[in-house]
This record gives sequence, structure tokens and C-alpha cells, in this order.
Amino acid sequence: YVTVNPGTEGGGLITSIGDNCLFMISSHIAHDCLIGNNVIMVNNASLAGHVVLEDFVIMGALSGAHQFCKIGAHSFLGMYSGVARDLPPYVIVMGQPAEPRGINLEGLKRRDFSEDQIRNIKSAYKALYMSELRLEEAILKIKDIGDIDGELNILTDFLIDTTRGIVRKG
Repeated sequence: YVTVNPGTEGGGLITSIGDNCLFMISSHIAHDCLIGNNVIMVNNASLAGHVVLEDFVIMGALSGAHQFCKIGAHSFLGMYSGVARDLPPYVIVMGQPAEPRGINLEGLKRRDFSEDQIRNIKSAYKALYMSELRLEEAILKIKDIGDIDGELNILTDFLIDTTRGIVRKG
């Protein structure tokens, strides 16, 4: 009972799904979505058209993404969460509307991120969500943290490329 819609002319005629994904009962992928590798969509998780899910995204039951949203690598949407803005890599969101609740610590550990990489991601999260910095200032602060194996480059590239703005605290 999973639905996957084909691409449309307006989206380049492409709906793409990566390797090793799991789509549970009644999950829905609308037209022109680009799904990375190792994505999990739990029961009734839904994507509107033109959504991008990067690698290792987990969408909890009854969660959803508005059209044209981009969901960053290693992020986690909790049950019943709905996002209408881009969700940066590594971030957990919960609620309606979804709000950031921290980093996906358990997911990062399961994927063998080192303690130093996780410390960097936590520092980046603090700069992005626990300071009063504007997005541009937070990006500069994150770049100053230092990068071990590209984990913060993934985040800063995502933040620089956002077109919808990012999920923020209410």
C-alpha cells in the first residue's frame, strides 16, 4: 500500500529512489521527489511534490513534508511532524508545526560518527538554534568550528543552498 508517483514535465520527468530504502504501509511519495539512500519512511509518512530527502533520513509515522522542501542527511522527523521549510542535516524535529529538538545522536552513533564529529555537530546545532545569531552569522560560526571528515561542510552547504528557509523554533 505504498504509493510512488512518476515525475512530471515540470519536474524533469524524474522521481528517483536511492538504494536500501524502507517504505512502510501507506507511505506516499509524490511526483518529482528525489530520495537518497538508506531512507526510512514509517507508516503514513508523506511527501508532497518536488521534495528532496537526502541519505539516512527517517520520517516517523504520519509525518510529512510540504512541496519543494529539502530534508537534510541524517535528520529525523518525529511522529506527526510536518515541515514546510527545509530541515538541516542531523536535526531531529517534533510537533506540528515541527520544531528542532536536538541532533539525531542515536542515528549518528549507529553510523559510526566519531565522538569528535558528534561534538562538532552539537556545537554547530548550538550555533544554529541556541544562539541569537542570524542564519548568515551562524554559518560563519559553524565554519570556524573546524571539520573532521566533512560533517560540517554537509551542513554549511545545505544552509547556504536553502531556498525555503530552515525549520526554526517557534
